[in-house]
Amino acid sequence: MPALALVFNAFVWGVSWIPFRQIEAHGLHPVWATCLIYAVIVLAMGWLRRHVWRAFAAWPGLVLLALAAGLTNVGFNWAVTQGDVVRVVLLFYLMPLWSVLLAWLLLGERPTPSALARMTLALAGVAVVLKTPETDWPVPASLPDWLGVAAGFSFALTNILLRRLRGAPGESRAFAMFCGCAGVAGLTAVAGTALSAIAAPPPLAAGAGWVPWAALLGTGFVFANICLQYGAARMTASATSVIMLSEVLFASVSSVALGAATLDARIWAGGALIVLAALWSSFARTNGGEDDRHSRILEDKPS
Repeated sequence: MPALALVFNAFVWGVSWIPFRQIEAHGLHPVWATCLIYAVIVLAMGWLRRHVWRAFAAWPGLVLLALAAGLTNVGFNWAVTQGDVVRVVLLFYLMPLWSVLLAWLLLGERPTPSALARMTLALAGVAVVLKTPETDWPVPASLPDWLGVAAGFSFALTNILLRRLRGAPGESRAFAMFCGCAGVAGLTAVAGTALSAIAAPPPLAAGAGWVPWAALLGTGFVFANICLQYGAARMTASATSVIMLSEVLFASVSSVALGAATLDARIWAGGALIVLAALWSSFARTNGGEDDRHSRILEDKPS
């Protein structure tokens, strides 16, 4: 059951691009959709579990966790609706690279030789994924690319902060992440609309075809978070990380089948290097030694 719960979480995130694109097709930008979905979740949870608001006073670090989780969701949700889904997901899963660097900077954990080797492997995979015949140097070439990279960095930061806040109640951490998703998405949506970079939400009177999709997505996110909390608490960190990589599979199969992504030899090769680095990072934890401190990258998913 714990493994199935984690697979369900990965499935929800792997196919979340489908309802997000449907929502956008009905006139609501994915950033506005993210804001509205999480705002409803926050209001419902804040009303049903009123004591969770007090956690921010007891654990000020939850504010930083909220910010990191919010940046993760805004970047990922925006990217998968605008770009090649497989490419975005692979760039998002650069967590071995970002986790090592952030653990060094924020936790004072110097990287081991094997951690540096995983970083090199992940970077090689990124170079292969990004290097197209049209680019002279393998750097992010579009807004979805940059959003995917930024979301992966924010996800790694989220997990570093979760490690520092592991003494806080799990319910409070989840609520903080929900608040961050609503708040960051709201600020981004308002600023983007003011700058004409994001379309304003359509009036409900003009049609609300996006509402059922948003309700489906919000329900999926809530159950995905519950499944993650249940599964991650009952399985080893390495097993959790490996199972969560199935998100790449779900995203790849669904996006290729529906024409939202293409898979060529370059994507296969670069993706294999990135996934291999993530797997190596996961299995390094089973040693229980120094590598374990550098590679805990999947404690909670900012759902």
